[in-house]
Amino acid sequence: MKKDSLVGHLAAAGAYSIFGLNIVFCKDISNSGMVPPFALFTMRAAGATLLFWLISAFLTRERMDVSDLWKVAIASFFGLFTPQITFLYATTMSTTIDISILSTLTPIFTMFIAAVAVKEPVTMKKALGVAISFGGVLFLIFNSVHAPNGVESTSPVGIVLMLLNGLSFAAYLGVFRPLIKKYSVVTFMKWMFLFSLIISLPFSMEEIAEIPFSRITDRTLLEIAFVIVFSTFVAYFLIPVGQKNIRPTLVGMYSYLQPIIASVIAIACGMDVITWQKVLATVMVISGVVLVNRSRQLSSD
Repeated sequence: MKKDSLVGHLAAAGAYSIFGLNIVFCKDISNSGMVPPFALFTMRAAGATLLFWLISAFLTRERMDVSDLWKVAIASFFGLFTPQITFLYATTMSTTIDISILSTLTPIFTMFIAAVAVKEPVTMKKALGVAISFGGVLFLIFNSVHAPNGVESTSPVGIVLMLLNGLSFAAYLGVFRPLIKKYSVVTFMKWMFLFSLIISLPFSMEEIAEIPFSRITDRTLLEIAFVIVFSTFVAYFLIPVGQKNIRPTLVGMYSYLQPIIASVIAIACGMDVITWQKVLATVMVISGVVLVNRSRQLSSD
């Protein structure tokens, strides 16, 4: 495996591992009832915007072409604003397991969008790899041990929101790769988050003003800090690194790590146990990723 390809794989795996933790923490923040979804998104966007612009002041003097700013604004809407807002609202009306199931649809959306947008071939090997991994995730989820005090049910609106989440992020992965490759990660993401912050402010100012900060527990504050620093800044730093070095479909394939990470957390907390079903599901997920990676068309750039 080439060095650039390895970097891309590690970046995508790291980002989606963080996203797996993010599902758990955002759900817990949602259950606290202290921070509404739009307010949390604006906090994430503000924190990431500040961090990326600070880093850019020390690491790069690269300037973005004025003619590309409107493209980045659209990329921000599809890659940041819509996916995060739909996800955060979905956590208020969906179970963690159902969110994990629906999040695994992103690679399928990405594969077909990339085929149209950047002419990435949909080969039999690639489609089979996606199907094997998707089957492994479903097998894992449907054979999980459910905690007795878990969330009761998922509403149809929650399902629709997660479908929109997957479609929007898949459009971002599949359509904007040429633009992403044109600039450094820091330059691209500082503008991405600035635009998403500007979009969110009119919707969230009132919510932020009404947050009872003095009543938020230390645990929730630490979860919010993780979501801002790692789930937003670090993960969205890694995603463009992955996009620069490996194909959009393979970047999306790493979303299958999210339910695996959730299961590991559940086992560590004593809410679940290791079973042969989980081992088999993990093998299926990894096998699917390897099969997609071995596709001749996918490995060429």
